[in-house]
Amino acid sequence: MIHTTDITTEERSTKTAVMRGLRRRCPSCGEGPMFAGYLKVNDRCPACREELSHHRADDGPAYLTILVVGHLMAPLIHIVFVQFRPDPMVMATIFTVGCVALSLFLLPRLKGLVVGIQWAKRMHGFGRSED
Repeated sequence: MIHTTDITTEERSTKTAVMRGLRRRCPSCGEGPMFAGYLKVNDRCPACREELSHHRADDGPAYLTILVVGHLMAPLIHIVFVQFRPDPMVMATIFTVGCVALSLFLLPRLKGLVVGIQWAKRMHGFGRSED
């Protein structure tokens, strides 16, 4: 006997799932927290019981974080250096703290975004129905 998985045809809004992911909320209901810790995704949503363990975010959120932080900070470094000519150690200290703070802020939000996209597109097991 061959068992096939049932994939429902119900449309999932990618925009809604992405916005919920950016807020670190369940992509299905938007109520329950997506994370059990800083980056640990809950196996199930505490509010709607949606299975979230299928996610495969891997290194995607880290690459996106580096991309965003780099594109924001590089022009700022240039502008500050050209306009104000601060002492190199002061500038290095300020921008190091800024880069770390922005990275720590963005990383869980971008991971939520990636998990939200995977949920909306039914990737990596998110499309299977519960048996």
